[in-house]
Amino acid sequence: MKIKLNEKPFEVEEGMTLFGLRDALKPGADVLILNGAAMFSDVPLSSGDEVSLIRRGEVPSADELEALMISRHTPGVHAKVKAATVGIAGLGGLGSAIAVALARVGVGRLIIADFDVVEPSNLNRQQYFVDQIGMLKTDALVSNLRKINPYVQVEAHTVKVTPENLFPMFGTVDVMIEAFDRADQKAMLLQAFTEQRPQVPFVGASGMAGFGPEDTLGIRKMGRTVYIAGDLETGARPGCGLMAPRVGIVAHMQANFALRLILAS
Repeated sequence: MKIKLNEKPFEVEEGMTLFGLRDALKPGADVLILNGAAMFSDVPLSSGDEVSLIRRGEVPSADELEALMISRHTPGVHAKVKAATVGIAGLGGLGSAIAVALARVGVGRLIIADFDVVEPSNLNRQQYFVDQIGMLKTDALVSNLRKINPYVQVEAHTVKVTPENLFPMFGTVDVMIEAFDRADQKAMLLQAFTEQRPQVPFVGASGMAGFGPEDTLGIRKMGRTVYIAGDLETGARPGCGLMAPRVGIVAHMQANFALRLILAS
């Protein structure tokens, strides 16, 4: 009977159970994952099952690490996301969180762009650290992503994105994500990208400031391949700032929708 063990084909006898496999191959394993779910009781294995055996505190070999990192994925996800390329324009509260989420998922290639540096007011919502203040956001985020998932290819461009330099920078993406702060930049990217690549899904954001209710946030289809996350209303202004919780919700909506688009393709 054929199963997958740590993402590799493996042959087991008919009637083998999860605990039996552990006892035979890795008796000290105390995290047992079957088809993406942590298991706490023994079950019989079936052909096609995906199993990971993990010992807490043990640092796996480089050959095993990627397989164990994605062991909690839904089966069948990893091959598709590893083959995908996602573009992210803007690496602030939205873009840095989107990049981290997609790196953890294992998207094969991220193309990221921003011209700015990390400064103290960024730290209330952006995925950077105090010791990175003054660094280019591209450099800081690449460093952080490599610590999270060294198997993701990251192509970083330290530029201010304009209609003139948009291509070929983002010419090979399967999904384009807009993560700018300013409305004029958002509009520029939407227009410039969709004019040149109308067949490629575009996931933008609008309306996430303050600490309003979560149920007003969502993803809205605004064109054949254009989707906008947020509430479309609550922009940053005096008395209504940008903070990690609501910005993070929208960022993860964008990341999750990009994942859905990749898996549906």
